[in-house]
Amino acid sequence: MMRADEHTNEPKYYLVKRHLLGLLAEFEPGAPLPAERELAKLLETSRSTVRQALSELVAEGRLERRHGSGTYVAEPKLAWPLEMASFTDQAAASGLELQTSLIAAERVWATPEISELLHIKVNAAVHRIERLRRVNGAPMALEQSHLSAARFPGLARLLRRSGSLYQVLSEQWGVAIVEAVETIETAPASPRESELLGTDTGAPMLVLTRHSFDESGAPVEWVRSWYRGDRYTFVARMSSRR
Repeated sequence: MMRADEHTNEPKYYLVKRHLLGLLAEFEPGAPLPAERELAKLLETSRSTVRQALSELVAEGRLERRHGSGTYVAEPKLAWPLEMASFTDQAAASGLELQTSLIAAERVWATPEISELLHIKVNAAVHRIERLRRVNGAPMALEQSHLSAARFPGLARLLRRSGSLYQVLSEQWGVAIVEAVETIETAPASPRESELLGTDTGAPMLVLTRHSFDESGAPVEWVRSWYRGDRYTFVARMSSRR
């Protein structure tokens, strides 16, 4: 039972949320939670207050909702390192099983933004590569990469055979990524992103953009990736040593 006199300056739903966090310690990942009605009775509060607390825990990745089934304790978040290595190499180094689905590989025309990023003319041909990454069978990321079609002719055909973009760039053109600028933002999932990544429309996404360069400093790729914010956390190693 939740004590009503605890932390009275906190919103009621937050008290419920803190109490639920204590209950979660007693459940294994994947275990179902009692229904809202039962939780409201147990905690002596309204169902709307319980629903608000549960929604925050879902957004934080501690719980997950399954349509038509209920609310369950979520699996622990997967830590993903921010490194220069390819997605394939990072998964292998972490002992994870990676599957990549090529959703689209098409030629599009460079917008002013893309032309500036890739140092090409506006309306020049660009490869747009879209891939869905799965780790240990679960959807992890949706990636959209843009590369110059003039610099990398036939890239889409080669990528269908190999699956690893960085491997194709290295073996076919001798290009290695040695530097990148990466940013991380948050955004709600669109209907398409939610469908591909197995989450709800409007659910929090971690959106990474990476602008990659080769040894000469020339831009190679601009990629935007969407990750489920409730399933993954990013880790970067930093040091002041020189």
